[in-house]
Amino acid sequence: MSGKKPVIVVRDLYVNFYTYAGVVKAIDGVSFDALEGETFCLVGETGCGKTVTSRAITRLIQSPGRIERGEVLYYSRDGRVINLLELSDEELRRIRGKEIAYIFQDPAAALDPLYTIGHQIGETMIEHKTVKDWKEAFMKAVHVLKTVLMPDPERRVKTYPHELSGGMKQRSVIGIGLSNQPRVIIADEPTSYLDVTIQAQIMALLRKLKKERNMTIILITHNMGLVAEMCDRVAVMYAGNIVELGPMRRIFENPIHPYTRALLRAVPNPLTKIERLESIPGIVPNLIEPPPGCRFHPRCPHAIEKCKKEKPPAVEVEPGHYIACWLISGKVGGEGG
Repeated sequence: MSGKKPVIVVRDLYVNFYTYAGVVKAIDGVSFDALEGETFCLVGETGCGKTVTSRAITRLIQSPGRIERGEVLYYSRDGRVINLLELSDEELRRIRGKEIAYIFQDPAAALDPLYTIGHQIGETMIEHKTVKDWKEAFMKAVHVLKTVLMPDPERRVKTYPHELSGGMKQRSVIGIGLSNQPRVIIADEPTSYLDVTIQAQIMALLRKLKKERNMTIILITHNMGLVAEMCDRVAVMYAGNIVELGPMRRIFENPIHPYTRALLRAVPNPLTKIERLESIPGIVPNLIEPPPGCRFHPRCPHAIEKCKKEKPPAVEVEPGHYIACWLISGKVGGEGG
């Protein structure tokens, strides 16, 4: 990616959930880099592991979930390389919310109904000591709401979540995330609960702020139109694995993995003309007993015997474009990153 430095590096990440029904093997060896100033997308069907992956970055996996192994390296502003999975809870809290912030999927659930929007933005700054007192926190909260284009921010800073529209709630949540000038924003389907007009405004706002502040955005979505509009690079996830990773335009113009091709045939592709949309046969597998080998093989029309027995390695088929598929690995050979 044109000499850009990594900010977040995830290596060989495994996450399990220990339920009464059995062990859910939710994330199975995920690896990727998010680079400075880019928008990196995790995309795939519901239940493929996008949100679990994003929450594992700063250990927001709650019981009965557990991060089994792996590394999440954060390249800090002062040049340190920090493995977030090895920090104490107190050390992690200093980074989470300040240097790495979240925009959660449901803004209504993310906001506390008992406190004003100004209080919730100010509380984040007070916690991380980026303001000296509550007076300064409320003054900065007004500025934050102006930054996220909240109408009448001087009045909205004193309002409660139930008094706001869906778009205003989403702007408030973005404001909380941006209040401490984070280096990384993790946005988990930030437009799911909004109509298309507000969606466009929110994404335009995130693009503007990313450019102004050189932020890295990790965007979780299943909206391929949003991917084409927002993202620099894309990781396509299926059943806890990344099956294809590469520059956004190459993923859309030259999808190689059978799942990526099926996914793009199932939705309108903004870069190509599709006569008829197709569905992907079958369903995402039960991850208590995931299929052996490639987890996509029960739904793949091109599966060979090896797909049913061995997990395919990721191979680089062109610069920065990686595929985990035995049909490709057999032709290219060797392992990629």
